[in-house]
Amino acid sequence: MLSFEGTPRADPDSVWYMTYAITANNLARAFGDNLAVNGVDLAIKTGEIYGFLGPNGAGKSTTVRMLTTLLNPTSGSATVAGYDIVADTENVRLRIGVALQNAALDLKQTGREILDMQGRLYGLTATQRKMRIDHLLGLVDIGDAIDDMVSTYSGGMKRRLDLAASLVHQPEVLFLDEPTTGLDPVSRAAVWAEVRKLNTEMGMTIFLTTQYLEEADELADRVGIIAKGRIVAEGTPTELKRSIGADVIIAKVSTEDAARAAQALQTVPGLDHIEAKGDSIVIGVTNGGSALSPVAVALSSAGITVNELTMRTPTLDDVFLETTGTRMQEEATQ
Repeated sequence: MLSFEGTPRADPDSVWYMTYAITANNLARAFGDNLAVNGVDLAIKTGEIYGFLGPNGAGKSTTVRMLTTLLNPTSGSATVAGYDIVADTENVRLRIGVALQNAALDLKQTGREILDMQGRLYGLTATQRKMRIDHLLGLVDIGDAIDDMVSTYSGGMKRRLDLAASLVHQPEVLFLDEPTTGLDPVSRAAVWAEVRKLNTEMGMTIFLTTQYLEEADELADRVGIIAKGRIVAEGTPTELKRSIGADVIIAKVSTEDAARAAQALQTVPGLDHIEAKGDSIVIGVTNGGSALSPVAVALSSAGITVNELTMRTPTLDDVFLETTGTRMQEEATQ
């Protein structure tokens, strides 16, 4: 990592600061009467990939803007790379890389010129800039296009160049805001591979916001789900899915019958949890195969018409539904 002169951490020998790349304590941000972020707590370990999920308007982007020093909190506190986001803004900015959803790239420059300019802004010498660009070309798949005008780049190429630009100064913590939105499956897989390489080969801490649940499932060591300004669920993808049950049974009924259906299923033994969401009854169960028939019988006995009855293993979308009341796919299309 590059070395920088500046304000030292509050306690540079503290195990807390050496262990955690991002912390937040009751972090909040209000816009007038709207409390966009309402008491977020975070403890993200150094070298971790943290997936941050939330429905539209949940406070996801506001949280990221505070952590990247683009917005001051109304109350609470946070540190990034061991520095306070308000008191040590400059030191935080020197140690983070940020790749936003909409890449701000000069179309009249070549990829190499953009990376070189980024290095200049961080005070790198000509020798350092050349070394960093050569390294990044091996890390981020840009190839010979690095010397082409950015106006000729595809969407995936622009996204990868923006990612490379955020890495020129070798940040300790990388913030990726929906890095694969709008990309085709091949380009998305390429970005996933690059994110894994950054984490495994460089030990970089990555804070990833995404609307793709499979992306969080594939990449994140831990996932946090935010709704109405508060984190409502957090854990490894496996832990979160297990919280729903080993299997999930979905019963589709009319919206008017949903509450009554959930009540009727309370008498069925062996169900871990029952949740009515719109026209769906989501049932977590240890053994879905043995529970299907009793569930169908209980609903039929209650006079409830079942339009569809399916069983599958839990997904992060089930966790999202359980904690926010909506599905992530529905949010992504709104």
